[in-house]
Amino acid sequence: MNQNKRQTRTPGTTNTRRRNPSAQFPKGGWLGTYVDPEGREKAKTFARKVDAQAWAESEAVKIRSGAYISPQDSNATMRVWSEHWLKGYEVNRPGSVKQAKTHVKRINAAFGDMPLKDIRPTVVKNWLAALKKEGLADSTIHALYRRMAHLLSDAVEDGLLLRTPISRKNAPPTGKQRPYVATEAQVWELYDAMPDGMKNVILLGAFAGLRVAEISALRVQDVDSLRGFITPAIQYPGVPLKTEESKNPIPIPRDLAFELNKNPMKWGSETFVTLENGRPAAPYTIEARFRTARVTVEGLPENFRIHDLRHFFASFLIASGEDVKKVQAAMRHASAKTTLDVYGHLMEDAKESTRAAVSNALATRADSLRTKRA
Repeated sequence: MNQNKRQTRTPGTTNTRRRNPSAQFPKGGWLGTYVDPEGREKAKTFARKVDAQAWAESEAVKIRSGAYISPQDSNATMRVWSEHWLKGYEVNRPGSVKQAKTHVKRINAAFGDMPLKDIRPTVVKNWLAALKKEGLADSTIHALYRRMAHLLSDAVEDGLLLRTPISRKNAPPTGKQRPYVATEAQVWELYDAMPDGMKNVILLGAFAGLRVAEISALRVQDVDSLRGFITPAIQYPGVPLKTEESKNPIPIPRDLAFELNKNPMKWGSETFVTLENGRPAAPYTIEARFRTARVTVEGLPENFRIHDLRHFFASFLIASGEDVKKVQAAMRHASAKTTLDVYGHLMEDAKESTRAAVSNALATRADSLRTKRA
């Protein structure tokens, strides 16, 4: 009967009772108790009855207001919580998961053994200052800060924290993104330096804005040469695209489609980018060949990546007079704000369509080659 009563006790109820003398309390103590949200009794002994009552009632108030955190959860460390958090995060794209693990490793280096409840705003500010002193870029520091904010806000949602110490007051600057934009001449030098099966990497990056994982997986069936559209469907290794916007068709001129089709016609391959034997090429192989080609092009930074060809594509369209909405659509950004944040300083009035801009570049290239042969 007593057991049934224990199981049906109302969370938030309290009691105080006298305890027998002990080594800690020779004159006897007072046991304060409260019933937690799971119906279990929690207790703590005090020398005075008033202290036992105050403690029990303060915990009961937290339960009734929804602000209660169990003693076990309140002692959870950042390392324990982040490992649990990462398991749930693994439903995201492999690239996102890899980046999250990198961030979490860095966060745990500073906070891994610290209970979540002990991470105060001042501690976070000191950590950010240390990262800045270490020489990390503002964009990297801001990315780590946002990951920290994500971890702690989810801890609040799961009831491990009452509130997060992260706020706008301790937010670091985001850092202005001013990517290096290759010249048209440098783009064609890269094209010439790439192996035959991988020249399409440059065309797809610089004149269609595809990411390397999309380039690797792009299939012949994903390009409508007659209507003039590239419609990415998957990225390497056959997984969904980065965003829903990544599925949007990209308009291309027929002469670009003609150039792209040369490699599949030569090898009978399903993909547009291949190894020397005609087999599909993985992103890491493509990037290795790209690095070899990059060092032959004068003026390109050492950290210039295939992804930076997207910046060329965007700035090329802007310089050709495209408005922000057309550039956003071509880049497959989720919002015009993203486009403006990165490329707003390059914007001009619209002059030509996307297809015409790319077509002119290819025509210029063809004329240049004919002149050299002559």
